[in-house]
Amino acid sequence: MLIQISLEQMRFYAYHGVLEQERRVGNHFEVSLTVEASVAQSLSSDALEDTINYALLHQVVAEEMAVPSELLEHVVGRMARRLFDEFAMIEGLDLRLSKCNPPFGGDVQRATVRLQCARGELTST
Repeated sequence: MLIQISLEQMRFYAYHGVLEQERRVGNHFEVSLTVEASVAQSLSSDALEDTINYALLHQVVAEEMAVPSELLEHVVGRMARRLFDEFAMIEGLDLRLSKCNPPFGGDVQRATVRLQCARGELTST
């Protein structure tokens, strides 16, 4: 049995983008993460060690958001690899990274990259 755990609309100010100005000035970003995990024991145990600590999930996301990248795809790839490496109970994940008000012509509220994958599907860097 897999259980889904979600952290929705985590907000960060970060320095991701292809344009030099984006990496210098920064922008607002939102991250939503859902993990599918083998934590069924927690349904009856009520013990933190039988599930995934939500604060530690957030910490991994925050640490990866603090590392500037040109591509949002690269950021979600780093996050996913780290989440799988650090949390053995995670079997799959759905990760969305949105850049708010992207700096290109047009009225666009956000540009979003979404990664859905299972353990073992990502290649190493």
